[in-house]
Amino acid sequence: MPLALIPASAHAGAWSTVQDWGNEAVDGFRLIRDQGTPELYLSGYARHGRSTYTKERLDELNEKAWGLGGGWRLRNARGNDDIVYALGISDSHFKPQLMVGYAHEWIYPMGGSGLELGLGYTAILMSRRDYFGGFPFPVALPLASIGSRDIKLRASYVPRLSQHKGNGDVLLLFVSMGI
Repeated sequence: MPLALIPASAHAGAWSTVQDWGNEAVDGFRLIRDQGTPELYLSGYARHGRSTYTKERLDELNEKAWGLGGGWRLRNARGNDDIVYALGISDSHFKPQLMVGYAHEWIYPMGGSGLELGLGYTAILMSRRDYFGGFPFPVALPLASIGSRDIKLRASYVPRLSQHKGNGDVLLLFVSMGI
């Protein structure tokens, strides 16, 4: 009944906005894929916060988050990176964690060294067996990197999700390499 109170033109306008946003996202993905540099991702370590988990729980958790992925990175006109990717890792419970996402990093060259620092975010569609029965769900996380333009150590952080111990506070480290 409440939708009936909203004029039909507003429905059409809202749907048009959603369609425009979707079209822009698809066009952005295609641009990164078609003009970007292909990358390989190797994951290997997830550190769980020592003050968030008990010693017994830490002994049970997997910190060897081995995984593999690929994607494309495009250095945009402002000198920052736009990235689309897919990555699969072994989660904290030794189960598959699958992710597809978009990332944006603001790039800061470190003098004339050829090294650069990246700070940004990633928006992910993630699937884990212990959340929603494996049904994909959205996540937004911070992202940082250090390295050369083509080889970087990257880090993302899942903050502590509640005041109770044993939830969140995980740092994931992985390497990206242009191929």
